[in-house]
Amino acid sequence: MVGRFVTTRPRRVVAIALLLLLVLGGAAAGTMNALSLNRFEPTDAESTVAERLAEERFGAATPNIAVHLTPRDGRTVSDPAVENETVTVMDVLREQNGVDAVWSYRDPDASPTLTAEDGTSALIMAWAPGDADQVRRNVLPVVEERLDALSTDLEAIDIVLAGGDQVFRAVAEQARADFLRAELLIAPLVVGLLWIVFRRLGLALVVFGIGVFSVVASLAILRGVTLFTEVSTFAANIVLVMGIALGVDYGLFLVYRFREELRAGREVADAVRTSLAAAGRTIVFSGATVAASLSVLFVFPFPFLSSFAYAGIAVVLTAVAGATVILPAALMLLGRRALARRDGPSASAARWGRLAAAITRRPLAGALGGVTVLVLLGAPALGVVFGPPDDRVLPASQPVRAVYDTIRADFLTEDADAVTVVPVATGPVDLADHAARVAELPGVLRVDTLTSVTGDSALRVLPTAAQLDRGADELVDDVRAIPSSHEVVVGGAPALLADYNDGVVSRLPLAAALIAVVSFGVLFLMTGSVVAPLKATVLNLLSLSVMFGVLVWGFQEGNLAWLLGFTPTGSIESSIPILMFCIAYGLSMDYEVFLLSRIKEEYERTGDTTLSVIRGVSRSAPLVSAAALVLAASFALYATSGITFLQQLGIGMALAVLVDATVVRGVLVPALMTWAGPWNWWAPAPLRRLHRRIGIGEGIAPETATPSTERTGADVPG
Repeated sequence: MVGRFVTTRPRRVVAIALLLLLVLGGAAAGTMNALSLNRFEPTDAESTVAERLAEERFGAATPNIAVHLTPRDGRTVSDPAVENETVTVMDVLREQNGVDAVWSYRDPDASPTLTAEDGTSALIMAWAPGDADQVRRNVLPVVEERLDALSTDLEAIDIVLAGGDQVFRAVAEQARADFLRAELLIAPLVVGLLWIVFRRLGLALVVFGIGVFSVVASLAILRGVTLFTEVSTFAANIVLVMGIALGVDYGLFLVYRFREELRAGREVADAVRTSLAAAGRTIVFSGATVAASLSVLFVFPFPFLSSFAYAGIAVVLTAVAGATVILPAALMLLGRRALARRDGPSASAARWGRLAAAITRRPLAGALGGVTVLVLLGAPALGVVFGPPDDRVLPASQPVRAVYDTIRADFLTEDADAVTVVPVATGPVDLADHAARVAELPGVLRVDTLTSVTGDSALRVLPTAAQLDRGADELVDDVRAIPSSHEVVVGGAPALLADYNDGVVSRLPLAAALIAVVSFGVLFLMTGSVVAPLKATVLNLLSLSVMFGVLVWGFQEGNLAWLLGFTPTGSIESSIPILMFCIAYGLSMDYEVFLLSRIKEEYERTGDTTLSVIRGVSRSAPLVSAAALVLAASFALYATSGITFLQQLGIGMALAVLVDATVVRGVLVPALMTWAGPWNWWAPAPLRRLHRRIGIGEGIAPETATPSTERTGADVPG
């Protein structure tokens, strides 16, 4: 039905698409300002209870604003002029709407951790209630403006705004700058690659346009989602790279099939309809696999991760719509101009065909060689250490990052990283015994007892700098393990981050299981086999181990720091690898669906496993490798980001896509399918009957191979 409509009214379809793009562009224009700023904190955990109790009883929770002051002209923080100007800064903070508590090194009961050990700098701390949007968008910009204005009148000190929310405000601003830079770079890069692949500039622009449509439409959809729930600002970065990548990916699928049909002698309209009925069906199910993989992020109860699920689903819906409705109409208008000027047998197809033929002659050697490569590259992943993000995700040139470099170098410890112990019961509670036990724990610098004006008590536990370097989550566990005669809850920044990390990691098995079930179901619907989905799952996991291997070797251990300019911390923030796993798994299944559909099509035509593998690989591998190149280049743009976890996303995803398209789809899939023979398509009788009722396939196209390609594979456009 769609094929008939787009071939009879192609100009109307294209005109409507252009009008829709303008309308969606208007809606998308306000998306960036509607996106939310999220914290790495749990929504319902012991630490959040502790924070709420501290706020209610003491008028402040974990400080989220700081001002770092540095005396001028060789003064120290005890200099009267410095102290006077410190009071002035504190008064400005106290007068600011939205700031509820301010304290500093000058207070009578101040902790020594608020002053550098040599007295050359000190900290003012403050607490602003509210979520990340409230603090970072409404409070901090005004505070920064007032401090900047004040700094021109200060003679004894220099001041820099800092604090956890200021760190991630800077991260969000850097992410937006990276988004804008990527927008400028991605167009010439992708169009250039498509021009090389298609050897037709007009066709390259059309396919790139499908990616642009996906990006604009997805941003418009996210604008609607923000009316009902929070969507992270980082979702825009994912929309840009995945929208272009998937739009181009699916466009390549359809164009390659369209060219095949034209070469087989079909008329343009017939070629469009046949391509849409065949490759279009695969595009829909490939998109369903990617969307389902990203939907798994909804199992994590954190807005930061669920934002990427919304973004991924929007991208898939719009990319599939563009590739199966708009692109066929455009191909109808292009007609035979979609063929390269010197169109003929593809050298790339011939090379892939020869490789596939060599592998089918020695499938066991090919399988062992491919698995060995993946295992060696993925081995560093066994040493992964998950940890919370901090200011070091920013480049060292950022002023707020420089503040924390100074704190790590010159202060006893980071005062804002205190662990709090709050009794659940109100009123006076004797915590002396509990404090003594906590003080004996390794990694504890000091324990302070807090008492509110109403007599409520709490403990403030400061970790040593060495403990913070190792990871304060160990100390959080030790503090929680101490028995107490009173029911207590443990909070503070380390506890919030530890609970967030635990919440993410604890749901990993569920997420992995859901992805495996979804991918198994899609491949079963396409092949009618239970062997092919199991094989694909194992190969995907091997392929993704390479991605995790480079994250550990390159980022956790710091071996890529010299190249990318980041600061290694010895751990990886847990959210980013999970996001990468879901995206990469979906894209791996994307290529698997396309490759298997071509191999199965040949097998149904010939009944010869070896010949179907050779032809299927030679027909699909040039396409898969071209799509992978565009996708990898799109992701690799984020390697130039100023934020470490966007660099991780860029490098890890680019490598995962390239390895999957070459080692896995080009070597391991043909080796294992040749070795398995007819067992590739085996399923128990009840499942075979089920597949006959609900299964899908690409449909068998007329034989298009020529004598010259019988030995190396079908004639695939280059």
